[in-house]
Amino acid sequence: MHEQTPAAPEEPTADPSVDESSPPTLFDWEFATDPYPAYAWLREHAPVHRTTLPSGVEAWLVTRYADARQALADQRLSKNPAHHEGSAHAKGRTGIPGERKAELMTHLLNIDPPDHTRLRRLVSKAFTPRRVAEFTPRVQELTDHLIDQFSEKGEADLIHEFAFPLPIYAICEMLGVPREDQDDFRDWAGMMIRHGGGPRGGVARSVKQMRTYLGELIHRKRDDLGDDLISDLIRASDHGDHLTEAEATAMAFILLFAGFETTVNLIGNGIHSLFMNPEQRERLQLSLAAGETALLATGVEELLRYDGPVELATWRFATESFVLGGQDIAAGDPVLVVLAAADRDPERFADPDTLDLSRTDNQHLGYGHGIHYCLGAPLARLEGQTALATLLTRLPDLELAVAPEELRWRGGLIMRGLRTLPVRFSAELAPQNT
Repeated sequence: MHEQTPAAPEEPTADPSVDESSPPTLFDWEFATDPYPAYAWLREHAPVHRTTLPSGVEAWLVTRYADARQALADQRLSKNPAHHEGSAHAKGRTGIPGERKAELMTHLLNIDPPDHTRLRRLVSKAFTPRRVAEFTPRVQELTDHLIDQFSEKGEADLIHEFAFPLPIYAICEMLGVPREDQDDFRDWAGMMIRHGGGPRGGVARSVKQMRTYLGELIHRKRDDLGDDLISDLIRASDHGDHLTEAEATAMAFILLFAGFETTVNLIGNGIHSLFMNPEQRERLQLSLAAGETALLATGVEELLRYDGPVELATWRFATESFVLGGQDIAAGDPVLVVLAAADRDPERFADPDTLDLSRTDNQHLGYGHGIHYCLGAPLARLEGQTALATLLTRLPDLELAVAPEELRWRGGLIMRGLRTLPVRFSAELAPQNT
């Protein structure tokens, strides 16, 4: 798709000559650049709004915080696409491109209790807070190593040279992917990033390659278990109920698939937000220089709320007819909870369009809510805090190297993030890690 510099979206207007019954244009490049004015309009005029997605699927968008929180935990909204895909025309038009053909449907984002309860309990035994805590020094090593690669240049693309490789290498190490194979994963993940908002074929090919590799790796590890997440998935059992090889493969895939792009966008969107709010960035740098960590912790939560990595929660489908936000949802209808809109709802957050790193009343929905709350959230938070703190400490005069309006945003449906983030800094102020 030919890219053009997106125009800045206009603020919603109260001009009486404007027909406020007409919703804003969604899912074009201008919307991708700044969706928040459109979401503000929807919250006020059509909080549960039926629209046609770029794929042609008709779905409900839920934009108010109270409705969003209800929908995320509502048992009448299933994660199983079978509730929607009653015809061949519908098959494969929701979810992750290529996952059906690759036989990767049995993961946590596509199933409901009791299967979801069983699998999440099994996987949780492998993905424990203890494992994340033990991984903290390695995340710091990876962070410093990546900065070392560009610190002497005085410039970098923070997406491709930092925010993208950090979570890829981190999740590969946690899963137990041998280091000699990790660059393959980086290539496959890069294909997903590049084509996330475009042709589905590129993503589907990467999904198929990942599935083939993970199936072979799990088969090899059965004879040589190690201290890694895939080995733990193989070992995992709950009262004698083991993960099947297909389930283990699907779970390893979704942990990797969901575990890298969210963190890429957390870091990229977070740094961008700090560039656009220099007084908040200065507060954080002064806090870090003083050896304090409280503002870093609340700051990452605020960045998740303010411009989080996941724009829309993954697909849900009504199992029966019911009313949500005053709208009649029919059985089989797809429902997409717009986390980005809910997290800027003025009915829930004071001054929601203001970035306040010290915000404490911050029950944002950036990682979901209810039984599908993101399993990898502790690792993503660790990576986000480590990345931001290290960048701002080692590259103290870090600045955007292009005009903000020159930045391009990926126009995908679920995730929202920058294509590139060119920066510059004084190389002499960026010492090599020792």
